[in-house]
Amino acid sequence: MKNLVIAGLTAVAIFAGAATLADPPVRDISAARHPNLAAAQRLARQAWQRISDAQAANEWDLGGHAQKAKDLLDQVNIELKEAAEAANHK
Repeated sequence: MKNLVIAGLTAVAIFAGAATLADPPVRDISAARHPNLAAAQRLARQAWQRISDAQAANEWDLGGHAQKAKDLLDQVNIELKEAAEAANHK
């Protein structure tokens, strides 16, 4: 039983460490060409950072919901970049 608890705590520590090292979404939409998309990307990046701050303040005890929100913001960043690229092809 003791080994099981130690293994569980180790897994939690590794997960928390990996989440801490995750990078926020990149900012790579040109504000000159696509000011609205660039602004949306900037705000998504800020939201991602605030969620990270909340995770750290709550010792990562947010039921996995904060990480899911960060994953969704990563997807938002990808979609915004693809929208800018689609507009570039027109």
